[in-house]
Amino acid sequence: MSKNAMMSKVENDRVLVLERVFDAPRSQVYKMFKEPDYLKQWWGPRGWELPICNMEFKPGGFYHYCMKCMDQNQDEFYGMESWGKAFYKEIVEPEKIVYVDYFSDEDGNTNDIMPATRVTADFVEMDGKTKLVNRCEYASAEELKTILDMGAIQGITETWDRLEELLKKQK
Repeated sequence: MSKNAMMSKVENDRVLVLERVFDAPRSQVYKMFKEPDYLKQWWGPRGWELPICNMEFKPGGFYHYCMKCMDQNQDEFYGMESWGKAFYKEIVEPEKIVYVDYFSDEDGNTNDIMPATRVTADFVEMDGKTKLVNRCEYASAEELKTILDMGAIQGITETWDRLEELLKKQK
């Protein structure tokens, strides 16, 4: 396992904790989460793009996005769109972002049938590097299982790999 591999664990049957160290200063990693032009370059698993990315990055603001599969090799996923809408609850720059992320439609109507995720993203300074700790809380163990069964670990691993690649390009 590389030193920058993502670590994951489940706490209390309903909290998914994800951690990864990025070889970039905290302010730079944080900026990747707050600016739509950067998010469009790395958000989503490999083969997926972010053609829609509307954001009001402030407490009480939102992030409405569409991920679209552009990789023909992903067979039945090719051309698929996955919409989401998040609502920012707390922002402490450059330390923390707290938001609730929902599945949504293209108009931003949230899908109450699918699990919502309360995400607390902590950006920890580590001698010029950044440890990102995401705590993803669900209403129940069943909701967390639904998300894990959808391939969340692989998707987030690929997403954070893309983030790391973008950070390296910026050096």
